[in-house]
Amino acid sequence: MRLHEMFIRTAKKHAKKLAVVDRATGARVTYKDVLLRSLILASKLDGGEPGSFVGVMVPTSAGCMYATLAVLMSGRIPVMINYSTGAADNCRDAQRRLAFSTILTSKALLARINCPRIDGMVCLEELATEVTLLDKLKGAARASLSADRIIRKLPKGDAEDYAVVLFTSGSEKEPKVVPLTHANIAANLDGIAQVVDFSAEDVMLANLPLFHVFGLTVNMWLPLWQGMTIVTCANPLEFRSVCQAVRDEKATVMVGTPAFLNGYLQKSEPGDFATIRLLITGADKCPEALRRGWWEKHRIILLEGYGTTETSPVISVNTPQHNRPGSVGRPLPNVEVRLEHYETGEECAVNEIGKVLVKGPSVMKGYFDDFEATSLHQRHGWYDTGDMGYMDDDRYLWHVGRLRRFLKVGGEMVSLVRVEDVLEKLLPNDCQCCVVEVPDAARGARIVAAVTAAIDEKAILAQMAETLPRIALPKQFVVLPELPKMSSGKLDFRTITEMVRDAVQKREPPASAPAK
Repeated sequence: MRLHEMFIRTAKKHAKKLAVVDRATGARVTYKDVLLRSLILASKLDGGEPGSFVGVMVPTSAGCMYATLAVLMSGRIPVMINYSTGAADNCRDAQRRLAFSTILTSKALLARINCPRIDGMVCLEELATEVTLLDKLKGAARASLSADRIIRKLPKGDAEDYAVVLFTSGSEKEPKVVPLTHANIAANLDGIAQVVDFSAEDVMLANLPLFHVFGLTVNMWLPLWQGMTIVTCANPLEFRSVCQAVRDEKATVMVGTPAFLNGYLQKSEPGDFATIRLLITGADKCPEALRRGWWEKHRIILLEGYGTTETSPVISVNTPQHNRPGSVGRPLPNVEVRLEHYETGEECAVNEIGKVLVKGPSVMKGYFDDFEATSLHQRHGWYDTGDMGYMDDDRYLWHVGRLRRFLKVGGEMVSLVRVEDVLEKLLPNDCQCCVVEVPDAARGARIVAAVTAAIDEKAILAQMAETLPRIALPKQFVVLPELPKMSSGKLDFRTITEMVRDAVQKREPPASAPAK
């Protein structure tokens, strides 16, 4: 079954139930309303080539859900575009790489982010003014049909068709184009539901951008499949207003990146999260201080999961019944995980660190129009995540960082993430860190730590030396005013590395002129 068909069946079953509470506009719409508006919008999009692409650049909102559903109902494929940085460039890049023109967006968004209107943009506010009484009557008549009859009138297709096109975060290199099928995302929803207890009675806080797979799958498709009420917050960085939304709407389920959840923790008041029964973090490593902070302030156990864009996204997750803090949980029942030695390719033993490979129905078919990247990451049915980790005796997966974030020093593999873990426990609460590699002409590479406040470097290094070998200790510290982040809340390692390397270069004495 395709995702929009699944939604239609849910909407018919829960027609009178509140589907979306849009905190930005104040709109409160039922499942019947979402179905009707999506069908009307789909009719305004008719005429395009079946299977062609349509861009969607709308903040997390009822409008973004209408647009995504409508594109699918019109027989096209939504391309979710990142508007958080360089929106116009991202739009043009998507149009170029996927050869399409139309981008559904919002006048309010363009004004807020100061994005020029580029060729192909169609604003939802303008489309709304074009809806006639006849359009509404036709839509209402269509929405009143049974789910089977509505689905039969849609353009034909199957579960192996693309359901969405997403872009990887680009935290380490240029984003790749990831198409996911209806079957990919549906399999992930099924796997999640087998280990986490959700129901139509839940109220999902949707605070993540829907141009990221974490937000799209967990904040949109999961609740639409289950028949939950979705509370949308357009800007996850408005920490206090998100806390207020949880309190006002009595949200029961909430997910987020560590950076976002730290913001909510700091800005929250006692009682803000009294109704939350399930809180899950992912997309970046979860600091122990964050786990501890949520428990001490709100008596909420923060669960950690792990996934990638290419796996729709969830690979593993801790649950209330099976939780091992520090790990990223057990793999979903329909996901296979293999740990492979980074040099020999042999399967790793229990507790032995290796590359994380994944197989299962939620794994993408391949990168769009990029045979080289696909062949590098997919072999014999296994997707190479580029991450390193190990599996313990009880099959909990432990993520220890990207392979790119390992450094070979003196023949030994040093995990920069491990160095960060040790360092962050020794820093003041308001100080963040990121450890990067800096080229060194004499030694090949050296480890440098970026921190957001001045510290006693000698004292810190002495304490780190009690846990880490000498080769893993930072050779320098660089103070940055802040650590740049991606729109998802992940650290922007590319930018941080560039800033650190620039700072180190400025400190280095100029090379002596060669003797004549």
